[in-house]
Amino acid sequence: MDKTIVVKLAAAAAVFALAGCTDLKPLQSDIDSLKQQVAKLQTDVAAAKASADNAASAAQAAQNSANQAAQAASAAQSTANQALSAAQAAQSSIDATNEKINRMFKKSVSK
Repeated sequence: MDKTIVVKLAAAAAVFALAGCTDLKPLQSDIDSLKQQVAKLQTDVAAAKASADNAASAAQAAQNSANQAAQAASAAQSTANQALSAAQAAQSSIDATNEKINRMFKKSVSK
């Protein structure tokens, strides 16, 4: 008698399960819709990642350019400092030469 109850319960469960299968079609369309949304989101995420990677590459290139510009500016400043030093040395030499000429002129005039 116990076996017949178990068989009847199993049969009833099977009937309820089969009856519930007809309600799965709306759920399947919801699942399909969710799958499409997930696929779109994956595409959007991949596009956003590519955009971020491109922006990072551009930022790195800009940083490299800025570093090169800073090095060029430093080299130009060094060259300018050397030119200033050479100009000051030349001016000192000219001043010394003019002083000698003035002394020589004064000596010749006083004779």
